[in-house]
Amino acid sequence: MKCSFHYSARKELNVSIEYYEECQVGLGQEFAEEVYGAIQRILEFPKAWAPFSLNTRRCLTNRFPYGIIYQILDDEILVIAVAQLSKKPNYWSGRIK
Repeated sequence: MKCSFHYSARKELNVSIEYYEECQVGLGQEFAEEVYGAIQRILEFPKAWAPFSLNTRRCLTNRFPYGIIYQILDDEILVIAVAQLSKKPNYWSGRIK
């Protein structure tokens, strides 16, 4: 199975990495590793997380307050959002295929 990002999800990830790196040198890298670790878990066990909306699931990161919102497509995981948990709920819903 492969993974791809919605354009806005990729942008969210990059902005968040930059934010954490500005807070503390090296923290952005740690955040990125946490997100990619969550994505690796999703790729290994895509149905392990309960449905979050009609066509999505959410995997929470362990250390940072973020959830990876994703869809399971034929042979692909599509990351819809790298969502900060304190953001407005469902702001990403317009991105769903």
